[in-house]
Amino acid sequence: MQRRTLLKSAAAVAAIGAPSLNALAQTPVTLRFHTFMAPTSNVYVNAHKAWMSKVEKESGGKIKFQGYPAMQLGGTPAQLYDQAKDGVVDIAWTLAGNTPGRFARTEVFELPFMTYDGVGASRAAWEYLQANAQDEFKDVQPLAFHTHAAGLLHTRNRQVLSASDLRGLKVRGPTRQATKLLNAAGATAIGMPLPQIPDAMSKGVIDAAALPWEVIPSVKMHELAQFHSEFAPGKAALYNTTFVMVMNKARYASLPSDLKKVIDNNSGIETSAWFGKVQQDQDPITRKIVIDRGNKVHVFGEAETQEFIQLTGNIASEWVQDMNRRGHDGEKLLASAKALIAKHKPKAA
Repeated sequence: MQRRTLLKSAAAVAAIGAPSLNALAQTPVTLRFHTFMAPTSNVYVNAHKAWMSKVEKESGGKIKFQGYPAMQLGGTPAQLYDQAKDGVVDIAWTLAGNTPGRFARTEVFELPFMTYDGVGASRAAWEYLQANAQDEFKDVQPLAFHTHAAGLLHTRNRQVLSASDLRGLKVRGPTRQATKLLNAAGATAIGMPLPQIPDAMSKGVIDAAALPWEVIPSVKMHELAQFHSEFAPGKAALYNTTFVMVMNKARYASLPSDLKKVIDNNSGIETSAWFGKVQQDQDPITRKIVIDRGNKVHVFGEAETQEFIQLTGNIASEWVQDMNRRGHDGEKLLASAKALIAKHKPKAA
């Protein structure tokens, strides 16, 4: 009798507890998203927030996001990757080149005159990552790997009409490959994360910056610079940068299978291409803002373009040698990237 009473009591407790367990199972998974981009920037508003909203919707509300732009959770842009790796945050979006040389094989997309656009180059970048550099990101779950469109030059007080006009100018470069090419072209290059640019420009620490059009408003470059110099449409870009969106590996593994599928459906080559497109689509809008403001925009001619190509021609071979020293086949990696860029190159370019 006593045993039956105990069993009944246990069953009653279990029945009472069951709704609590069910309620717990329905509790949304909340993921913290951290980046250095400003909260009003094109990338944060139209890529990051849009991506988070899409994931939330497709998960039926089972995934929720807390977005933290502008390094609101602390640290520096160079620490974002490790924040995701170490579980300080769940997802981080950052510039791979913020930690120079750490993701060396991915730097191939940052070499001079390699890429043509943001969409095709982003597709190529994701395929390249899968084929050649997965182990560089083995400590995280890669979600997207992409580029922007063409990078160009923005100067305070001097119009850059040719490479010779860079002499004596202190120019911000986003990555170690970009600083190499700027130095090779005649500038004094200074590596610097994006958020530091406005203060450095206004105080004269730098005279110019290498940036794509789309990010200009978020760092007020249209107000700080009077002159802008770009290469003609259809020509290869002076430089590009690679961005990564990565998730903490354990956090991803802990998701139930249906939520993993939602994350997977919003990762990979098409997500990478979409991120590149968001940036690329903003370029003509920003360019018009700059022109309407009265700033001067110069388009390099063929002779000036060839001068830049010749001056920076050794950067790729130096990268190949660096890869060889690291135990990789540098020529093979370079050829792989070029083939993928050609495969996804826009037909008009």
